[in-house]
Amino acid sequence: MIALHLPGSLLRGAERLAGLGSAVQGRVLSAAMGLPESVQRRIVGSPVEVDGQTLATDTQLMLWLQKLAREPALPTLPLSEAREALEQQARLIGGDPWIGSTRDLTVADLPARLYVPSGSTGEGDPLLVFFHGGGFIYGSLASHDAPCRVLAEGAGVRVLSVDYRLAPESRFPGPCEDAVAAFAWVRAHAAELGADPERLGVGGDSAGGNLAAGVALEVTTECAFQLLIYPVTSADHDTRSARVFGQGYFLTSEFIQVATEGYLTAEADRADPRLALLEAKVPDGVAPAYVATAGFDPLRDEGEAYAERLREAGVRVELRRFEDQIHGFLNVTGLGRTSPAAVAELVQALRAGLG
Repeated sequence: MIALHLPGSLLRGAERLAGLGSAVQGRVLSAAMGLPESVQRRIVGSPVEVDGQTLATDTQLMLWLQKLAREPALPTLPLSEAREALEQQARLIGGDPWIGSTRDLTVADLPARLYVPSGSTGEGDPLLVFFHGGGFIYGSLASHDAPCRVLAEGAGVRVLSVDYRLAPESRFPGPCEDAVAAFAWVRAHAAELGADPERLGVGGDSAGGNLAAGVALEVTTECAFQLLIYPVTSADHDTRSARVFGQGYFLTSEFIQVATEGYLTAEADRADPRLALLEAKVPDGVAPAYVATAGFDPLRDEGEAYAERLREAGVRVELRRFEDQIHGFLNVTGLGRTSPAAVAELVQALRAGLG
């Protein structure tokens, strides 16, 4: 019945979503996400309200269209196909944001991409070392190209996205070691990157947020700022948000389980503070942090618990919960209104923290 409220052309496109190519799906999604909020509300019906939060209407519509398309869940696909599917999803929702320039390079033997904003001075710029999300088993430079463009151009900060090794090819602690090595390389080669070694930050989303936080704990005063976007901070995910939002909001309990099993080498790894950040000792001198969580995200509570953990240790922390958003909103830079607006706040936080 909900579909009957769709405008005719959009309805016909939506009904044929399943099995159609990504280009057609992208056009239908773009058209739907560009509709007025009042029309979107008529399409999806009653608001989704949980924990005193209301899911953004455009996000609710995006989830509905995703369900209508009947795309297989990533954990059900062979690993290589799932990785490709994630990149395809990212292209659909990311758009093609403007950036001054980009350059691919190798950092500590890892592929990387440098994003230089239009207003760059050419030397001595602040720089954010960025680690992508994807549960430690998915994700790439391509999957997070759009948000890195938006962060760099909007904040006036160089962003260096690092393609760390993924599990299960490189299980824990391989990605952690890659992240620390990449930051050390950047600090040693800051001049080559046009960066100020005293204004280097780390950032990342989800699994990448875990890696970024781990780097900040390891290097302390060598890092000037950390941007942690719905970070993984536990291997057990024993929280209310994990139980309440484990189905229906993009990131699922099944995805988390598959990713965790693919990442860990041994059961004892669950308690290792490089993964279980809530158990980590917070040394003196750790960089100020901006921690962003999403209201409808299984990782919400553990991210907020880590912000409190840092605060209790004397770290300057700004915690921002985007109540109407889901896990993955960082990648939605090319569709709708509410996710791009949330990303715009992250841009301002990065500008304030490093710029």
